[in-house]
Amino acid sequence: MSSTVAVDLAKSVFQLAVANRAGRIVQRHRFSRAQFASFLKSVATAHVVMEACGTAHYWGRVAQQAGHRVTLLPPRYVRPYVRRDKSDRADAEALLEALRNPAIAPVPVKSVAQQELVALHRIRDQWMATRTARLNAMRGVLREHGLLLPAGAKRALCELPLLLADANAPLPACLRHSLVALYEEIRQLEARVAVLEKDLETLAAPDPVAQRLQTIPGVGLLTATAVRGTVANIHSFRRARQFASWLGLTSRERSSGNRRRLGAITKQGDTYLRYLLTHGARAVLLAAQRAARAGRPLTHLQHWAVTLAERSGHNRATIAVANKLARIIWAVWAREQPFAARPALPAAA
Repeated sequence: MSSTVAVDLAKSVFQLAVANRAGRIVQRHRFSRAQFASFLKSVATAHVVMEACGTAHYWGRVAQQAGHRVTLLPPRYVRPYVRRDKSDRADAEALLEALRNPAIAPVPVKSVAQQELVALHRIRDQWMATRTARLNAMRGVLREHGLLLPAGAKRALCELPLLLADANAPLPACLRHSLVALYEEIRQLEARVAVLEKDLETLAAPDPVAQRLQTIPGVGLLTATAVRGTVANIHSFRRARQFASWLGLTSRERSSGNRRRLGAITKQGDTYLRYLLTHGARAVLLAAQRAARAGRPLTHLQHWAVTLAERSGHNRATIAVANKLARIIWAVWAREQPFAARPALPAAA
Protein backbone atom coordinates (compact mmCIF):
# COMPACT_ATOMS: atom_id res chain seq x y z
CA MET A 1 0.00 0.00 0.00
CA SER A 2 1.76 3.11 -1.23
CA SER A 3 -0.67 5.70 0.11
CA THR A 4 -2.67 6.51 3.23
CA VAL A 5 -6.09 8.15 2.92
CA ALA A 6 -7.31 10.05 6.01
CA VAL A 7 -11.06 10.69 5.90
CA ASP A 8 -12.95 13.19 8.04
CA LEU A 9 -16.47 11.73 7.99
CA ALA A 10 -19.71 13.71 7.92
CA LYS A 11 -23.28 13.19 6.80
CA SER A 12 -22.84 14.60 3.29
CA VAL A 13 -19.33 16.12 2.98
CA PHE A 14 -16.12 14.07 3.27
CA GLN A 15 -12.72 15.73 3.58
CA LEU A 16 -9.79 13.58 2.43
CA ALA A 17 -6.05 13.95 2.87
CA VAL A 18 -3.95 11.52 0.80
CA ALA A 19 -0.39 10.96 2.01
CA ASN A 20 2.43 9.14 0.25
CA ARG A 21 4.64 6.43 1.72
CA ALA A 22 6.80 9.07 3.45
CA GLY A 23 3.72 10.56 5.17
CA ARG A 24 3.67 13.75 3.09
CA ILE A 25 0.21 14.97 2.00
CA VAL A 26 0.11 14.95 -1.80
CA GLN A 27 -3.64 15.32 -2.48
CA ARG A 28 -6.70 16.82 -0.82
CA HIS A 29 -10.28 16.14 -1.80
CA ARG A 30 -13.73 17.22 -0.69
CA PHE A 31 -16.33 14.69 -1.79
CA SER A 32 -20.05 14.08 -1.49
CA ARG A 33 -21.31 10.66 -0.40
CA ALA A 34 -21.60 9.37 -3.97
CA GLN A 35 -18.20 10.77 -4.92
CA PHE A 36 -16.56 9.24 -1.87
CA ALA A 37 -18.05 5.81 -2.63
CA SER A 38 -16.80 6.07 -6.23
CA PHE A 39 -13.36 7.16 -5.00
CA LEU A 40 -13.04 4.07 -2.79
CA LYS A 41 -13.83 1.82 -5.75
CA SER A 42 -11.54 3.55 -8.24
CA VAL A 43 -8.43 4.39 -6.19
CA ALA A 44 -5.56 1.93 -5.90
CA THR A 45 -5.38 -0.19 -2.76
CA ALA A 46 -4.64 2.12 0.16
CA HIS A 47 -4.68 2.41 3.92
CA VAL A 48 -7.92 4.22 4.86
CA VAL A 49 -7.97 5.93 8.26
CA MET A 50 -11.12 7.31 9.91
CA GLU A 51 -12.38 8.26 13.35
CA ALA A 52 -14.57 5.62 15.01
CA CYS A 53 -17.63 7.86 15.00
CA GLY A 54 -21.07 7.78 13.40
CA THR A 55 -21.17 5.84 10.07
CA ALA A 56 -17.49 4.86 10.47
CA HIS A 57 -18.21 1.13 10.63
CA TYR A 58 -20.41 1.33 7.53
CA TRP A 59 -17.79 3.17 5.50
CA GLY A 60 -15.14 0.87 6.93
CA ARG A 61 -16.97 -2.13 5.49
CA VAL A 62 -17.39 -0.35 2.16
CA ALA A 63 -13.66 0.37 2.02
CA GLN A 64 -12.79 -3.22 2.99
CA GLN A 65 -15.03 -4.56 0.23
CA ALA A 66 -13.07 -2.36 -2.21
CA GLY A 67 -9.84 -4.03 -1.04
CA HIS A 68 -8.51 -1.32 1.24
CA ARG A 69 -6.99 -1.73 4.67
CA VAL A 70 -9.10 0.16 7.23
CA THR A 71 -8.07 1.63 10.58
CA LEU A 72 -10.57 3.31 12.90
CA LEU A 73 -9.09 5.51 15.63
CA PRO A 74 -10.87 6.61 18.84
CA PRO A 75 -11.96 10.27 18.41
CA ARG A 76 -10.83 11.32 21.89
CA TYR A 77 -7.24 10.30 21.04
CA VAL A 78 -7.27 12.03 17.66
CA ARG A 79 -8.47 15.38 19.00
CA PRO A 80 -5.12 16.39 20.62
CA TYR A 81 -3.44 16.20 17.21
CA VAL A 82 -5.63 18.95 15.73
CA ARG A 83 -3.47 22.04 15.31
CA ARG A 84 -4.94 25.46 15.98
CA ASP A 85 -8.61 25.88 14.99
CA LYS A 86 -10.83 22.91 14.21
CA SER A 87 -11.84 22.35 10.61
CA ASP A 88 -12.48 19.39 8.33
CA ARG A 89 -9.05 19.85 6.78
CA ALA A 90 -7.35 19.99 10.20
CA ASP A 91 -9.24 16.90 11.34
CA ALA A 92 -8.03 14.91 8.32
CA GLU A 93 -4.44 15.98 8.98
CA ALA A 94 -4.80 15.03 12.65
CA LEU A 95 -5.77 11.49 11.64
CA LEU A 96 -2.48 11.10 9.78
CA GLU A 97 -0.54 12.32 12.82
CA ALA A 98 -2.45 10.08 15.25
CA LEU A 99 -1.88 7.06 12.99
CA ARG A 100 1.86 7.36 13.61
CA ASN A 101 1.39 6.82 17.34
CA PRO A 102 1.62 3.06 17.98
CA ALA A 103 0.19 3.51 21.49
CA ILE A 104 -3.27 4.37 20.10
CA ALA A 105 -5.14 1.09 19.74
CA PRO A 106 -7.44 1.01 16.69
CA VAL A 107 -11.13 0.13 16.89
CA PRO A 108 -12.05 -3.04 14.93
CA VAL A 109 -14.67 -2.59 12.21
CA LYS A 110 -18.00 -4.05 13.31
CA SER A 111 -20.00 -6.41 11.13
CA VAL A 112 -23.62 -5.83 10.16
CA ALA A 113 -24.71 -8.53 12.64
CA GLN A 114 -22.89 -6.81 15.50
CA GLN A 115 -24.39 -3.44 14.65
CA GLU A 116 -27.82 -5.09 14.53
CA LEU A 117 -27.38 -6.34 18.10
CA VAL A 118 -26.22 -2.93 19.33
CA ALA A 119 -29.14 -1.18 17.61
CA LEU A 120 -31.68 -3.57 19.18
CA HIS A 121 -30.22 -2.89 22.61
CA ARG A 122 -30.37 0.87 22.06
CA ILE A 123 -34.04 0.64 21.04
CA ARG A 124 -34.84 -1.53 24.05
CA ASP A 125 -33.05 0.90 26.36
CA GLN A 126 -35.08 3.80 24.95
CA TRP A 127 -38.35 1.92 25.43
CA MET A 128 -37.45 0.94 28.99
CA ALA A 129 -36.52 4.54 29.82
CA THR A 130 -39.86 5.72 28.40
CA ARG A 131 -41.72 3.07 30.41
CA THR A 132 -40.00 4.20 33.61
CA ALA A 133 -40.76 7.85 32.86
CA ARG A 134 -44.44 7.11 32.23
CA LEU A 135 -44.75 5.06 35.42
CA ASN A 136 -43.03 7.77 37.49
CA ALA A 137 -45.33 10.40 36.00
CA MET A 138 -48.35 8.30 36.94
CA ARG A 139 -47.04 7.86 40.49
CA GLY A 140 -46.66 11.61 40.86
CA VAL A 141 -50.12 12.42 39.53
CA LEU A 142 -51.80 9.84 41.76
CA ARG A 143 -49.83 11.00 44.79
CA GLU A 144 -51.19 14.54 44.28
CA HIS A 145 -54.68 13.07 44.66
CA GLY A 146 -53.88 11.09 47.80
CA LEU A 147 -53.33 7.74 46.06
CA LEU A 148 -50.09 5.80 46.51
CA LEU A 149 -48.73 2.99 44.36
CA PRO A 150 -46.60 0.24 45.94
CA ALA A 151 -42.86 0.16 45.34
CA GLY A 152 -41.68 -1.81 42.34
CA ALA A 153 -42.93 -1.58 38.78
CA LYS A 154 -44.45 -5.08 38.74
CA ARG A 155 -46.61 -4.55 41.83
CA ALA A 156 -47.57 -1.03 40.80
CA LEU A 157 -48.75 -2.12 37.35
CA CYS A 158 -50.78 -4.96 38.88
CA GLU A 159 -52.67 -2.57 41.16
CA LEU A 160 -53.13 0.25 38.65
CA PRO A 161 -56.11 -1.31 36.74
CA LEU A 162 -57.98 -1.86 40.02
CA LEU A 163 -57.26 1.67 41.15
CA LEU A 164 -58.32 3.25 37.87
CA ALA A 165 -61.51 1.15 37.74
CA ASP A 166 -62.52 2.12 41.28
CA ALA A 167 -65.37 4.58 40.97
CA ASN A 168 -64.81 5.75 44.54
CA ALA A 169 -61.20 6.79 43.88
CA PRO A 170 -60.83 10.60 44.14
CA LEU A 171 -59.88 11.10 40.49
CA PRO A 172 -61.52 13.61 38.11
CA ALA A 173 -63.15 11.97 35.11
CA CYS A 174 -60.91 13.54 32.45
CA LEU A 175 -57.78 12.75 34.42
CA ARG A 176 -58.94 9.15 34.87
CA HIS A 177 -59.26 8.75 31.08
CA SER A 178 -55.76 10.12 30.54
CA LEU A 179 -54.30 7.83 33.19
CA VAL A 180 -55.96 4.83 31.55
CA ALA A 181 -54.32 5.82 28.25
CA LEU A 182 -50.99 6.21 30.04
CA TYR A 183 -51.35 2.74 31.56
CA GLU A 184 -52.13 1.27 28.13
CA GLU A 185 -49.04 2.97 26.72
CA ILE A 186 -46.89 1.35 29.42
CA ARG A 187 -48.31 -2.07 28.59
CA GLN A 188 -47.70 -1.49 24.88
CA LEU A 189 -44.07 -0.62 25.60
CA GLU A 190 -43.70 -3.82 27.62
CA ALA A 191 -45.15 -5.82 24.74
CA ARG A 192 -42.66 -4.24 22.32
CA VAL A 193 -39.78 -5.01 24.67
CA ALA A 194 -40.92 -8.64 24.93
CA VAL A 195 -40.97 -8.98 21.13
CA LEU A 196 -37.53 -7.38 20.87
CA GLU A 197 -36.11 -9.78 23.47
CA LYS A 198 -37.49 -12.68 21.42
CA ASP A 199 -35.56 -11.26 18.44
CA LEU A 200 -32.41 -11.18 20.58
CA GLU A 201 -32.97 -14.82 21.53
CA THR A 202 -33.30 -15.70 17.85
CA LEU A 203 -30.05 -13.93 17.00
CA ALA A 204 -28.18 -15.43 19.97
CA ALA A 205 -29.32 -19.04 19.43
CA PRO A 206 -26.93 -19.90 16.54
CA ASP A 207 -24.04 -17.85 17.99
CA PRO A 208 -21.65 -20.07 20.01
CA VAL A 209 -20.00 -17.08 21.68
CA ALA A 210 -23.31 -15.72 22.98
CA GLN A 211 -24.28 -19.18 24.22
CA ARG A 212 -20.98 -19.66 26.06
CA LEU A 213 -21.22 -16.24 27.68
CA GLN A 214 -24.61 -17.14 29.12
CA THR A 215 -22.99 -19.94 31.14
CA ILE A 216 -21.40 -17.25 33.35
CA PRO A 217 -23.32 -16.38 36.55
CA GLY A 218 -24.86 -12.92 36.27
CA VAL A 219 -24.60 -12.91 32.47
CA GLY A 220 -27.92 -13.50 30.77
CA LEU A 221 -29.31 -12.91 27.30
CA LEU A 222 -29.08 -9.11 27.48
CA THR A 223 -25.50 -8.93 28.72
CA ALA A 224 -24.28 -11.69 26.39
CA THR A 225 -25.76 -10.12 23.25
CA ALA A 226 -24.71 -6.61 24.28
CA VAL A 227 -21.11 -7.74 24.76
CA ARG A 228 -21.22 -9.72 21.51
CA GLY A 229 -22.44 -6.70 19.58
CA THR A 230 -20.21 -4.06 21.20
CA VAL A 231 -16.91 -5.95 21.24
CA ALA A 232 -15.86 -6.52 17.65
CA ASN A 233 -12.84 -8.68 18.47
CA ILE A 234 -12.06 -9.95 21.98
CA HIS A 235 -8.48 -10.70 20.92
CA SER A 236 -7.82 -6.97 20.56
CA PHE A 237 -7.54 -7.07 24.37
CA ARG A 238 -4.32 -8.81 25.35
CA ARG A 239 -5.55 -9.92 28.76
CA ALA A 240 -8.62 -9.91 30.97
CA ARG A 241 -7.56 -6.91 33.03
CA GLN A 242 -7.30 -4.79 29.89
CA PHE A 243 -10.87 -5.69 29.00
CA ALA A 244 -12.11 -4.74 32.48
CA SER A 245 -10.17 -1.48 32.26
CA TRP A 246 -11.73 -0.73 28.87
CA LEU A 247 -15.15 -1.06 30.52
CA GLY A 248 -14.17 1.44 33.23
CA LEU A 249 -14.26 -1.12 36.05
CA THR A 250 -10.72 -0.54 37.31
CA SER A 251 -9.54 2.05 39.81
CA ARG A 252 -8.72 5.60 38.76
CA GLU A 253 -5.06 6.32 39.46
CA ARG A 254 -3.49 9.62 40.48
CA SER A 255 0.12 8.78 41.25
CA SER A 256 3.34 10.73 41.34
CA GLY A 257 6.82 9.74 42.40
CA ASN A 258 6.72 7.13 45.15
CA ARG A 259 3.13 7.95 46.09
CA ARG A 260 0.44 5.83 44.46
CA ARG A 261 -3.19 6.82 44.83
CA LEU A 262 -6.05 4.61 43.66
CA GLY A 263 -9.58 5.97 43.77
CA ALA A 264 -13.00 5.02 42.50
CA ILE A 265 -13.48 3.25 39.18
CA THR A 266 -12.72 5.27 36.04
CA LYS A 267 -16.20 4.81 34.47
CA GLN A 268 -14.59 4.94 31.04
CA GLY A 269 -15.82 2.93 28.10
CA ASP A 270 -19.32 1.77 27.27
CA THR A 271 -21.77 2.93 29.96
CA TYR A 272 -24.46 0.46 28.92
CA LEU A 273 -22.19 -2.59 29.24
CA ARG A 274 -20.96 -1.40 32.62
CA TYR A 275 -24.58 -0.93 33.73
CA LEU A 276 -25.50 -4.48 32.68
CA LEU A 277 -22.46 -6.01 34.36
CA THR A 278 -23.14 -4.09 37.56
CA HIS A 279 -26.71 -5.37 37.72
CA GLY A 280 -25.47 -8.88 36.98
CA ALA A 281 -22.95 -8.53 39.80
CA ARG A 282 -25.72 -7.50 42.21
CA ALA A 283 -27.64 -10.64 41.27
CA VAL A 284 -24.56 -12.81 41.84
CA LEU A 285 -23.84 -11.22 45.21
CA LEU A 286 -27.45 -11.45 46.46
CA ALA A 287 -27.72 -15.10 45.37
CA ALA A 288 -24.45 -15.89 47.15
CA GLN A 289 -25.56 -14.17 50.36
CA ARG A 290 -28.88 -16.03 50.34
CA ALA A 291 -27.11 -19.35 49.77
CA ALA A 292 -24.69 -18.59 52.62
CA ARG A 293 -27.55 -17.75 55.04
CA ALA A 294 -29.36 -20.93 54.05
CA GLY A 295 -26.24 -23.02 54.64
CA ARG A 296 -26.03 -24.23 51.04
CA PRO A 297 -22.59 -24.98 49.51
CA LEU A 298 -21.03 -22.02 47.71
CA THR A 299 -19.00 -21.88 44.55
CA HIS A 300 -15.54 -20.32 44.58
CA LEU A 301 -16.94 -17.11 43.02
CA GLN A 302 -19.81 -16.91 45.53
CA HIS A 303 -17.53 -17.50 48.53
CA TRP A 304 -15.16 -14.77 47.32
CA ALA A 305 -18.07 -12.34 46.78
CA VAL A 306 -19.60 -12.97 50.23
CA THR A 307 -16.23 -12.64 51.98
CA LEU A 308 -15.49 -9.41 50.14
CA ALA A 309 -18.91 -7.96 51.00
CA GLU A 310 -18.33 -8.66 54.68
CA ARG A 311 -14.95 -6.99 54.55
CA SER A 312 -15.54 -4.03 52.22
CA GLY A 313 -19.31 -3.48 52.11
CA HIS A 314 -22.05 -4.35 49.64
CA ASN A 315 -21.48 -1.60 47.06
CA ARG A 316 -17.73 -2.06 46.74
CA ALA A 317 -18.19 -5.80 46.54
CA THR A 318 -20.74 -5.33 43.74
CA ILE A 319 -18.25 -3.38 41.62
CA ALA A 320 -15.52 -5.90 42.39
CA VAL A 321 -17.80 -8.73 41.23
CA ALA A 322 -18.61 -6.76 38.06
CA ASN A 323 -14.88 -6.46 37.42
CA LYS A 324 -14.54 -10.20 37.98
CA LEU A 325 -17.40 -10.92 35.57
CA ALA A 326 -15.71 -8.81 32.90
CA ARG A 327 -12.52 -10.84 33.30
CA ILE A 328 -14.47 -14.10 33.14
CA ILE A 329 -16.19 -12.91 29.96
CA TRP A 330 -12.79 -12.29 28.39
CA ALA A 331 -11.54 -15.75 29.41
CA VAL A 332 -14.66 -17.59 28.23
CA TRP A 333 -14.69 -15.80 24.88
CA ALA A 334 -10.93 -15.80 24.19
CA ARG A 335 -10.38 -19.43 25.24
CA GLU A 336 -13.64 -20.66 23.64
CA GLN A 337 -14.64 -22.64 26.73
CA PRO A 338 -17.88 -22.38 28.75
CA PHE A 339 -17.70 -21.26 32.35
CA ALA A 340 -17.29 -24.06 34.88
CA ALA A 341 -18.06 -23.17 38.48
CA ARG A 342 -15.53 -24.44 41.02
CA PRO A 343 -16.62 -25.36 44.55
CA ALA A 344 -15.31 -23.16 47.34
CA LEU A 345 -12.28 -24.45 49.19
CA PRO A 346 -13.01 -25.70 52.73
CA ALA A 347 -12.08 -23.26 55.48
CA ALA A 348 -8.76 -23.85 57.14
CA ALA A 349 -8.98 -25.39 60.57
